[in-house]
Amino acid sequence: MSLEQIMVVMMFATFILLLFSGFPVAWVLGGTAVLFAVVGHVMVENFGADLWFSWGSSMQLVPERLWDLVGKETLVALPMFIFMGIMLDRSGVAEELMKNIVKLFGGIRGGYAVTVVFIGVLLAASTGIIGASVVLLGMLSLPVMMQSNYNKSLAVGTACSVGTLGILIPPSIMLVLMADRLANPNASVGDLFMGALFPGFLLVFLYVGYIMVYAWVKPNAAPVPDNVEKITLKIVFNAVKAIIPTAFLILAVLGSIFFGIATPTEASGVGAAGALLLAVINQRLNMEVLRESLFQTTKTSAFIFAIFVGATAFSVVLRGLGGDTVIEEALLGLNMPPMGVLAVVLFAVFLLGFFLDWVEITLIILPLVAPIMESLGFDLVWFAILFAVCLQTSFLTPPVGFALFYIKGVCPPEIKVTDIYKGVAPFILLQLVALLIILMWPPIVTWLPSVAY
Repeated sequence: MSLEQIMVVMMFATFILLLFSGFPVAWVLGGTAVLFAVVGHVMVENFGADLWFSWGSSMQLVPERLWDLVGKETLVALPMFIFMGIMLDRSGVAEELMKNIVKLFGGIRGGYAVTVVFIGVLLAASTGIIGASVVLLGMLSLPVMMQSNYNKSLAVGTACSVGTLGILIPPSIMLVLMADRLANPNASVGDLFMGALFPGFLLVFLYVGYIMVYAWVKPNAAPVPDNVEKITLKIVFNAVKAIIPTAFLILAVLGSIFFGIATPTEASGVGAAGALLLAVINQRLNMEVLRESLFQTTKTSAFIFAIFVGATAFSVVLRGLGGDTVIEEALLGLNMPPMGVLAVVLFAVFLLGFFLDWVEITLIILPLVAPIMESLGFDLVWFAILFAVCLQTSFLTPPVGFALFYIKGVCPPEIKVTDIYKGVAPFILLQLVALLIILMWPPIVTWLPSVAY
């Protein structure tokens, strides 16, 4: 191995090792970048990352790079979508949905779990904030399912897994970040949003199918409650009335993008305004709610952009050491057909999801492997959605699956950590089944973007 190759391996190893130290990820990324920039400047003759770290006149490019990073119009959508999700969390929309829709499906075996899936889809398509969705679904559904003697693993696994749909079903902040990292006109935010729509609903179909089959095979795991109300026109009317506000918001955001009326950035502003309007209509908006929503939006946005800065520095230094060349040579040197190389990349992303958050994997790994996949002849939108579905598992896989921590915080005392792990395991397998279906049938991703314009 050459000196550059050894340093690339050491840089990745140092990053992984420092992650276990407990330091914030942004500091670990930036600190590792600075360390290896200094070492590379001293030891590597043709080190190519001086723009960031030399003390000469080029040092002025640091603020220019950072300004270019945070001033991108695409990334303006991030705080807007985050605010929309947080405001919807406080508007009472989800509570109304749960209360009314459960009356429609409560009379069938596994009906409460199916209700959670349905509400989770609406939350995913209107918020995209995983923490808010998982916590909301857990708080609203777990006490009801426990009172109805549902299997603990099925109940908690459904709420936890369905809450992660927002990372895939648009508008998704992950897809916004992916489009920015790809920086390719053939894989814009709108293309990724449209490409993710059918795969998202494929996951919903698999989840509902699993719940219905499980409830049929094990009737005691998802029993029909004794006090189910008979379905009347009033119940149906109330359910439709509860769905309409959320459906209107989804249509305003996604419809304006899909029909070419607005860009994703403009549509995010429509979504934020719509969420505010729903809070006003439900009489939930006051200065305290607005202050808390703005604070949480700022905090979440700052967290993401801090990782952005650290990951950008990390990527610049890695490329300065020839890291992209090392990775390309390693993948192309596998002597595999293109599908074999793709399978290796997706398997590596799946394994990384056990230890890294989706933000780090998206910001560091995706820009390195996407050009290689494109050079092998793969459609970039299709690859990005495969990457996204694979990343969705990272929310459910221990030890750092964030959805597991979110759901544990709102679980009733009788639900243990082992119940959570057993509950999410079938849903992880279903996500991998969806990944395989998309891998074998690309049109499920590529058809909608190809006909949209």
